[in-house]
Amino acid sequence: MKPVVISRRTLLKGGLAAGAGLSIGFRFPAPGRAAAQGAKVFAPNVWLRLDADGIVTIVNSQSELGQGTLTSMAMVIADELDADWSKVRVEQSGADPAYGNPNFGGQQLTAGSQSIRGLLPTWRRAGAAAREMLVTAAAREWGVPAGDLRTDKGVVHHDPSGRRLTYGELADKAGQLPVPQSPRLKTPDQFKLIGKKVPRLDTPDKVTGRALYGIDVTVPGMLVATVLRPPVFGGKVASFDATRAKAIRGVRDVVRISSGLAVVADSYWVAKLGRDALVVRWDDGPTAQVSSASIRQAYATLAQQPGPVARRDGDAMKALGEGTRVVEAVYEVPFLAHATMEPQNCTAHVRPDGCDVWAPTQNQTGAQQTAMRVTGLPREKVRIHTTFVGGGFGRRGEVDYVTEAVEVSKAVGAPVKVIWTREDDIRHDFYRPATYNLFRAALGPDAMPVAWLHRIVGRGIMVQRGWVPPGQVDRTMVEGAANMPYDIPNLQVEYTHHDTGVPVGFWRSVGASQNAFIVESFVDELAHAARKDPFEYRRALLGKSLRHKGVLELAAQQAGWGTPLPPGRHRGIAVAFSYGSWAAQVAEVSVASDGTVHAHRVVCAIDCGLAVNPDQIQAQMMGGIVWGLTAALRGEITIQNGRVQQSNFHDYPMLRIHEVPTVEVHILPSTQPPGGVGEPGVPPIAPAVANAVFAATGKRIRRLPIRAEDLARA
Repeated sequence: MKPVVISRRTLLKGGLAAGAGLSIGFRFPAPGRAAAQGAKVFAPNVWLRLDADGIVTIVNSQSELGQGTLTSMAMVIADELDADWSKVRVEQSGADPAYGNPNFGGQQLTAGSQSIRGLLPTWRRAGAAAREMLVTAAAREWGVPAGDLRTDKGVVHHDPSGRRLTYGELADKAGQLPVPQSPRLKTPDQFKLIGKKVPRLDTPDKVTGRALYGIDVTVPGMLVATVLRPPVFGGKVASFDATRAKAIRGVRDVVRISSGLAVVADSYWVAKLGRDALVVRWDDGPTAQVSSASIRQAYATLAQQPGPVARRDGDAMKALGEGTRVVEAVYEVPFLAHATMEPQNCTAHVRPDGCDVWAPTQNQTGAQQTAMRVTGLPREKVRIHTTFVGGGFGRRGEVDYVTEAVEVSKAVGAPVKVIWTREDDIRHDFYRPATYNLFRAALGPDAMPVAWLHRIVGRGIMVQRGWVPPGQVDRTMVEGAANMPYDIPNLQVEYTHHDTGVPVGFWRSVGASQNAFIVESFVDELAHAARKDPFEYRRALLGKSLRHKGVLELAAQQAGWGTPLPPGRHRGIAVAFSYGSWAAQVAEVSVASDGTVHAHRVVCAIDCGLAVNPDQIQAQMMGGIVWGLTAALRGEITIQNGRVQQSNFHDYPMLRIHEVPTVEVHILPSTQPPGGVGEPGVPPIAPAVANAVFAATGKRIRRLPIRAEDLARA
């Protein structure tokens, strides 16, 4: 069977042809050689092909989550190719080791702000190799040295004679040439697209409704399923009665899968009605007694004891014992859900001779390996079709929703789309870990810190997955803490793992999202104890970290740090390194008499090295700020009797559009290797706001989210 992917919207609009620059297709170009391609089709590598009509098709290996990678990667390849941007088309790849990211050990994965960082050299070489082959083909055609030729917008020029050949005219002959392994790359001054504000290719389809998300996928003969999962983490089905569910018209089957019970029906609504009609007895297991209070108590107890050391400079314990002025504090952050706007979903069709999976995934390698494990099929028989993703933030790096779809399709022998409800999504997530943080710092005669102790207790993401032994430091949990930049001679950071039974996972900017709040808030406490300006105090501590200092100074300057503000408004500042980039933010806030915090303005400075698309970097900083501000003001998942108490946006609220502050983004010019931009905008916002709240009220925020009742004036 040849799979056909269509959506209801596509049927109404007449096909999969998208706007200029974007082709929503599911092609699987095999890693090959130029000479193996058909006549007048030039495809020197898996990343691009050139047709005789001059159309350049670039294959996007990364997931488009809204972060703009689809456009940025095309810009990189097209720039080195010297393609005519108006003739560039982009289509989505399948899962293939050829598209692996070297920074992820060859996995095809969109995470960790690693798309540009990990694949930029590969993409540049792909475009440059193709350009070199086209120039060589033209040089042979005209009998002139290749050095006498230049390229521009899909054309090879020989200026002395005025001759020109388009890339399309050269495609066939270029395809006969060997592919250069070390092509000459452009210098930054030669870039025509990189570093420019280029409109995103996916925007037209998204605003017109043509974009295909996972939840839009339909295939011939497809059924729809919903899954009833145990309400308690680690629970399982003890027994069930599906009689009433199967009596509902349109319900086709009820099948037991690894995560619970799947009700399979002709439509989503019928499947949900069938699920509601199930009678189930659960075995809750040992986690049924776990609560947020019990977790906090366990964390607090463990924080009184030393843990495995993540970083040790000098002798912090000795310096603390000798210190005459010691500052202590406890900081806490809660579990957080991802709450993607598009709930989890996946469509799978398992057959004896193959398996197709359509998924809004960040993890093509993991999705393919999951389908191989469930079906027993070899890699070449499992195809992954990546759709647009309606929000990822790390959640769609998981493969639980893929597992469910493949298991259900295998059980019923038909294509099946599994759709989660919003309640499913909130209550069965892989949460950002809650942590408990104990601080002690000693100040010297000049009021600068001479000793710093930071103890972190929480459930480690990598320990939970078996990637790190429980007695070792989980690096995801100490990001932003063990690599804090300040010049403190005696510094010790410890991490203790505690298994709560609550599943944890990668949440946008991971450990840096919480540790930046914790570290930058405590640094603010030290500045206050020293009676120093928070900006100047940080600046004095950053003598060895010039890129931290650079963004800190730029943010302060652009925010007008130290200048008068309207009555009732106050500023806070924070700086953080994460995912290869340095970011600083100044938040301008006010606090109402009922304790409600209003963020009016945020100024962000970012040093992300080479800026491929400044417009998209600005958008990502803004998105990260809104994401982080939502978490700081609203985000909290609480546990009672092993169950998540929140269920939807009424009790896990999002920031509304009228609550979003004015955001200004300033990018430091740089020719350094690129850093990430999808995540670095998140870490500084919570501490910047919390520090501004302290400036406004004199009340220190040591536990998130910021609660109005804690700030209300009597």
